[in-house]
Amino acid sequence: MTARYELHGPVAVITLDNPPVNGLGHATRIAIAQGLNQANADPAVRAIVITGAGKAFSGGADIREFGKPAALAEPNLLSVILACEHSAKPIVAAVHSVVMGGGLELALGCHYRIAAPGCSVALPEVKLGLIPGAGGTQRLPRVLGVEAALNMIVKGDPLRSEVLAQLPGQRLFDRMADSPQTLLPQALALAQEVADVRPLPLVRHLPCKHPQADAYFQFARNTVKAMARNLPAPLKCVDAVEIATRSSFEEGMSREREMFINLMWTPQSRALRHLFAAERAAAKIADVPDDTTKRDIAQVAIIGAGTMGGGIAMNFLNAGIPVKLLEMKQDALDRGVATLRKNYEAQVKKGKLKAEKYEERMALLSTTLSYPDIAQADLVIEAVFEEIGVKEQVFRELDRVCKAGAILASNTSTLDVNAIAGFTQRPQDVIGMHFFSPANVMKLLEVVRGEKTGKDVLATVMAVSKKIKKTAVVSGVCDGFIGNRMIEQYARQAGFLLDEGCTPAQVDKAVEKFGFAMGPFRMGDLAGNDIGWAIRKRRYAEKPGMRYSRTADLLCELGRFGQKTGAGWYDYQAGQRDAIVSPVVLDMLDKHRASLGIKPRKIGDTEIVERLVFSLVNEAAHLLEEGIAARASDVDMVYITGYGFPFWRGGPMLYADSLGLFNVVHAMHRFAKNPLDDAAFWQPAPLLARLVAEGKTFNNA
Repeated sequence: MTARYELHGPVAVITLDNPPVNGLGHATRIAIAQGLNQANADPAVRAIVITGAGKAFSGGADIREFGKPAALAEPNLLSVILACEHSAKPIVAAVHSVVMGGGLELALGCHYRIAAPGCSVALPEVKLGLIPGAGGTQRLPRVLGVEAALNMIVKGDPLRSEVLAQLPGQRLFDRMADSPQTLLPQALALAQEVADVRPLPLVRHLPCKHPQADAYFQFARNTVKAMARNLPAPLKCVDAVEIATRSSFEEGMSREREMFINLMWTPQSRALRHLFAAERAAAKIADVPDDTTKRDIAQVAIIGAGTMGGGIAMNFLNAGIPVKLLEMKQDALDRGVATLRKNYEAQVKKGKLKAEKYEERMALLSTTLSYPDIAQADLVIEAVFEEIGVKEQVFRELDRVCKAGAILASNTSTLDVNAIAGFTQRPQDVIGMHFFSPANVMKLLEVVRGEKTGKDVLATVMAVSKKIKKTAVVSGVCDGFIGNRMIEQYARQAGFLLDEGCTPAQVDKAVEKFGFAMGPFRMGDLAGNDIGWAIRKRRYAEKPGMRYSRTADLLCELGRFGQKTGAGWYDYQAGQRDAIVSPVVLDMLDKHRASLGIKPRKIGDTEIVERLVFSLVNEAAHLLEEGIAARASDVDMVYITGYGFPFWRGGPMLYADSLGLFNVVHAMHRFAKNPLDDAAFWQPAPLLARLVAEGKTFNNA
């Protein structure tokens, strides 16, 4: 059973026991309903308490049931809440730790609520592209007031129980327990205290009005509309709460349910639910059990105090982990620390960081010019120039000075982690930790597992990534790993589009309209076009048969490396980042096409987007076939958290699934017939061809 029934004198206690967060799946709902029936049928029971075992009251509905028959199977959550309201005996919800989504809606259906301090309270459905669907939009405004409730529902962020308990006029909590430990005894006492009180109080009977409803809801809509582009759920939250103020409770419940079900079938909700599950799946490694022993990480050393090294350091300082920063020259070390300070000071100035926190973090940072000074570090991360000879020097020195059991990590973005591990006598301790720039901001961390990387090392790094608030995705070893191997094909297609007649601005605008944070040419200017140039030079030697557009090389030969030089695919004014169309670049492209005898053609936005996005999909299919990526959803997490793919589309693989893989392959065959494109690349990867033949998708393969 996923809920326990026990008697404490005249009080029946129903304890949800469905780890890890007491999700309200079908079995749990059945157990609650059975407990309510048993308590109401027992003349010795005078009152009922509902609480949760472990580390949550309830985290809400079981997301795995969404869109499936089990979600609606009786008793559904609405039926369970109705059973609570209709109970002949008073029910006290004793909430603690986590009370979210359907868990909060269940508590609102009880007659009384007592909360432990420190409880996280939320209706986070909007983060899944939904609105609360079991009365949350109708009941929460009645106990918190319209404005406080709407803020919670639209944002979906948790608030502490003690904060909510202090809101003027709130009726969410009838009591606050003294501590989590005293919650149950105090809930039992409250249950006995109200055992004979009649009529039983129901939230649905409380008033729900706003004194300036027309003006307030118009203001709310304008605000939400500006913040929630491409997402329908936030505006529906406003609609549902407004209905609570203007209609009967029964009408509000009916309208809420209709909106909830309609939103569940939107592509945006499907995408957000996919990413919710994908993030959790990415943390699971098939051959590394959850109970794998992890190494202690009390001290971190970082080699290289440049932009990347300083950004990496901030992640650990923010998490309260001491960092020692190593550089070869004092001036480079001083510049690195100054940049790090500047980043923190900017946060203080904007009010995002308290001055005392800034000082606490900086106190955890120490510096050195000597390798022996990092000998006792538990984790060492190399963030030096992306050249294998430089990496070799660093890792041979780390192998010499670091203590036994230290984890040696490389921040390489493309190089062979197995080769790097081979520079040491301890390859089992070597791993890739590919941070994305700016490292103190970007969520993605590609964790690159070498052939000999120890399972405990992998488990430790995954745990550390969670501590520093990164989304970690495991990759096998190949050139570019998951993200950069895919982006190379994306960049090749962008170059071919220029050859055929597009301008950089046209390509960027099409991709940004699709939803990318930044188009390929603006992204190149931001990152530095010389970085891609260096990689291409290596590719020309390693893969002489691979086709590339020469446009990016011509740009770099003009010294146009991007924003850092004031000129790249676009022109830039000093101190500004606005991309200005460059006559120099347009002239360069015209001359390049003329030299190849290419007559430029008009290319529509649909073709631009399909060629760029489908190039990602086909290369990812190769990665999955080769075992570099473990699952399609891992690829989606990489592109959502590291490359600016529109999150409301769910990532390239889910997007391809939503279009239909047959249609994707049909388009690829069309692109293969283009004489200026790379026909060999557009042959569907074996996995993609197999999925189409079997009528499957990436996410149900």
